[in-house]
Amino acid sequence: MQGVRPVVEVVRLGLVAYQEALRLQQVYKKRHESSPAHTLLLCQHPPVYTTGIRHKPYPAPLLDQLCLLGADVHRTNRGGLITFHGPGQLVCYPVLNLGSFKKSVRWYVCQLEKTIISVCSRFGVEASTSPHTGVWVDDNKICAVGIHCGRYITSHGLALNCNTDMSWFSHIVPCGIEGKGVTSLSAELQRDVSVEETIPHLLEAFRDQFNCQLTHAQTEEERTDLTGHGSQLVP
Repeated sequence: MQGVRPVVEVVRLGLVAYQEALRLQQVYKKRHESSPAHTLLLCQHPPVYTTGIRHKPYPAPLLDQLCLLGADVHRTNRGGLITFHGPGQLVCYPVLNLGSFKKSVRWYVCQLEKTIISVCSRFGVEASTSPHTGVWVDDNKICAVGIHCGRYITSHGLALNCNTDMSWFSHIVPCGIEGKGVTSLSAELQRDVSVEETIPHLLEAFRDQFNCQLTHAQTEEERTDLTGHGSQLVP
């Protein structure tokens, strides 16, 4: 894109229920109705399995079994199949109008993947894409990518494993891909890598990859009006 770089507001939600994150994405999508209002929502979720719309629906009896593990289960309108979100995973929901960037969903997904590859590189982890979606370290997925785009307004996004409890993934075939594994920054580096440590690297990589400007969220009072509770602002 030529000229002025788009401005993207970063909102750190902290630990938030998946259903609440869905609601907030709709709130921020509506802001685009009057003019571009690009937002980057960053959060973690309590344990939850989510299914996408690719291929046939995930069998209901298996979803019931997952609920017995103590996790929530949600069907979504994002691309992809089933995945897990939980504490220790950096979840990023960009709510962008691609008209301000490039009107191409394929380009957008590619930029998200490149952003995560750059984040991994900053930690000294060599990651790459594959014929499957997401970002991988060898045959292990380190970041899931599943997006929705309507009228070039994006929602859903990516989930990068930082210091996630990987045992939650053992109950599913992540993203429906047989014979592959999952990994995290902590597993690759053999040390604890927290979400908080990872966020600055993600923001820098996103800014560079999308050629945009990042701004802080608004005041605590204004943010409370949207979320019903205060949010943690970018330091």
